[in-house]
Amino acid sequence: MRNIMGERYKIIYFVTEDWYFWLHRMPIAKAALKEGYDVIVATAVAEHGEKIKSEGLRLAPLGLNRSGKNPLREFASLLEITRLYRKEKPDIAHHVALKPVIYGAVAAVLSKTPLTVNALAGLGHVFIAKGFKAALVRFFIKAALRFSLRRKSAITIFENPDDLNLLVKMGLLDERQAVLIKGTGVDTSLFAPPEQELPSDEAPVVLLSSRMLMTKGIGDFVEAARILKKRQTNVRMVLAGSPDPHNPMSIPLSRLEEWDKEGAVEYWGFKEDMAELLKQVSIVVLPSFYGEGVPRSLMEAASAERPVVTYDVPGCREIIRHNVNGLLVPLRDIEALADAIAVLLEDGELRKKMGAEGRRIVEEEFSEEIVVEKTMNLYERAMEK
Repeated sequence: MRNIMGERYKIIYFVTEDWYFWLHRMPIAKAALKEGYDVIVATAVAEHGEKIKSEGLRLAPLGLNRSGKNPLREFASLLEITRLYRKEKPDIAHHVALKPVIYGAVAAVLSKTPLTVNALAGLGHVFIAKGFKAALVRFFIKAALRFSLRRKSAITIFENPDDLNLLVKMGLLDERQAVLIKGTGVDTSLFAPPEQELPSDEAPVVLLSSRMLMTKGIGDFVEAARILKKRQTNVRMVLAGSPDPHNPMSIPLSRLEEWDKEGAVEYWGFKEDMAELLKQVSIVVLPSFYGEGVPRSLMEAASAERPVVTYDVPGCREIIRHNVNGLLVPLRDIEALADAIAVLLEDGELRKKMGAEGRRIVEEEFSEEIVVEKTMNLYERAMEK
């Protein structure tokens, strides 16, 4: 994409951490590069910096802390991103998640960036936390979002209609500035149906794969596993993922290891190759009450023809349709969670049928190609105005 002067349009992706960008936004950035944009990734760099640069993207390392609580450091981060915007003069600033949306809006105003695209991948724990301190934080977050989202040059992408409608109802943005793009897309060629069926003489594996946060329903999963163990159900209940020390809801590794020793669940730790892991499991479970956009783990499971059990909450119910490609359970009803898992464990044909439906839904609504195309079209339409 070039402007009337023949210069390449420039886009900055502002994301808190490099791993998140690599996992959730890399296909979109590569598509922008292919379309002729000059692409810059502004993020805190840990392990994925070289991989990002190897794809032909320019990298702008930031000293950003996702959960920073030091006001001086946060102000320094705000100055840092503002300096970057003033230096690079992007045509589009694409902000991903809460802190980049808020800090990026300030930087965009101060640098006179023509177009801001905000991507809110769920509302996280900020909007569900309880107590006076949480309410106070929420008050300031709402004020900051109102400033960030209601600007005339801003467009906000939502992953599910529940979040979109909630923020419109709160008066935080104009509905005409909101766009619904379901999830971040899944590579359907990588997360493909299994070539061979799982052995019928082995205990089926039920997987919960996510960051190890209480709000992702890890504790509920463990309780459901205990119920199934008391019923002497032939099943292996597996947790896969790492603790997230920056998140107040993170579960310590010591507790995960204690649960593993107890025997109701197995803790497998972080797994890099999710496509390979899904070949080993019969059912995927995510009893999340986190405030999801559209959970990537559920899109990947559906693409790989694995039936899902999840809570009937925003984001999760966007990808999982009750009695179609999985089972939706009332929020925090652990007995019902265990019962739903048991229903699928007892019926192999139902699992197969739901798995096939999940694949169809992903191919029609959640594929990487669909999400990339919708995002590129959004950029093009916005730049034409």
